[in-house]
Amino acid sequence: MTMIGLRSIVTSCRAVVLPRFGGPEVLEVRPKVEVPDLKPHEVLVRARAVSINPLDTRMRSGYGRSIFEPLLPLILGRDISGEVAAIGSSVQSLSVGQEVFGALHPTAVRGTYTDYAILSEDELTLKPPSVTHVEASAIPFAALTAWRALRSTARITDGQRLLVLGGGGAVGLAAIQLSVSIGCDVATTCGGQSIERVLAAGAEQAVDYTAEDVELAIKGKFDAVLDTIGVPETERIGINLLRKGGYYMTLQGEAASLADRYGLAIGLPAATTILLKKQFQYRYSHGIEYWWTYMRADPEGLDEIRRLSESGKLKIPVEKTFPITQEPDKDVIHLELSKNSRSCFSR
Repeated sequence: MTMIGLRSIVTSCRAVVLPRFGGPEVLEVRPKVEVPDLKPHEVLVRARAVSINPLDTRMRSGYGRSIFEPLLPLILGRDISGEVAAIGSSVQSLSVGQEVFGALHPTAVRGTYTDYAILSEDELTLKPPSVTHVEASAIPFAALTAWRALRSTARITDGQRLLVLGGGGAVGLAAIQLSVSIGCDVATTCGGQSIERVLAAGAEQAVDYTAEDVELAIKGKFDAVLDTIGVPETERIGINLLRKGGYYMTLQGEAASLADRYGLAIGLPAATTILLKKQFQYRYSHGIEYWWTYMRADPEGLDEIRRLSESGKLKIPVEKTFPITQEPDKDVIHLELSKNSRSCFSR
C-alpha cells in the first residue's frame, strides 16, 4: 500500500510535541498532528511502544539548539516498535502488517512520540516474535550507537579486549553484549548498582568507579575503549589503557555543544578542528586512533541487532512503561529518565 491508499486511513494523529525548550512541563500531547506524505523509501509505522532516550531529554532542554530551534515545534523520540501501516513506492524489504522495530537519526525533527511515525526503510528491521514491542523499543538506538563504534569504526574481532567506560547505561550494555557475541573479552566501569547487570550481560570484569581506583583495578591493555561518559578523566584513563593501534571512541563529541555556543557557521568548523587536533595528538603521543562516535542507521547493523535480540543475546532493561495520556494522575510527559535503563510509552 502506498501513501495514496493511506490517506483515507489517517491524515493526522496524536503526538507529544515540543513547542519550546525547557523542562518536562513544556511538552504537550496534541490530539491532531499532521501525518506527512511518504517519500518513496519511507515507511509509516503504527507505534506500539517507543522508548525515552537520553538524547531526547537533552534535546528537550536545548541541546542542539542551533540546529533545532528554527524547526520548532518538534516531535521527540528516536526508538520505535510497531506495525507497518503503509510503505513508499520504492520500499522493497517490508510490507504492510509486518511487525518492525528501529530508530531514527539523531537529527530527525519528526520523532517517534506519536501514534504514526515515519522512518526510512534502512532505519527499520523485522521485530523478532519472541521480543515484545516494549522490549524491542528499548534496543535499536542504543545498540546502533554501540555497533557503529565497535563494528564500523574499531572493527573489533574475536579474541580482542574491549573496555567500556560507563557500562551500566543502555549504550554500554549494548556494547558489552555485542562484543561478547563475537568473542571479545570485556571489562567495564559502572556504579555499584549496575555491577550485577553488566556481569550478567557478559562482562568479565566490572569495576565500581565510585569505590575503586579504576586504573589500579583494571589490568592490561585493550584493543578498543568505548567511553560513554566522555569527561577529561575518563578520556585520560581510556587513552592510557589502550594498546598501540587501538581505538578510543567517545559518545561525547563536541560538535553540537560548540555549534550551540558559537552558532553553526563557527561552531562546526571549530569542532572539526578540535577533533583533527586530538586525532593527530594521540596518534603521535600514544599511537592510537581517537574518534567521536554517533548513532547512524545501518542495515547490516540492524540485521545483527535483530538476530542477537531474537536469540536472547541482546537485551536492554525497561524500568517502567506508561501510556500516552493527558490525565493529570498519569502525566507521562513529565517523566524523567532513569540513567541506567529505558522507560517506554506503550499502546
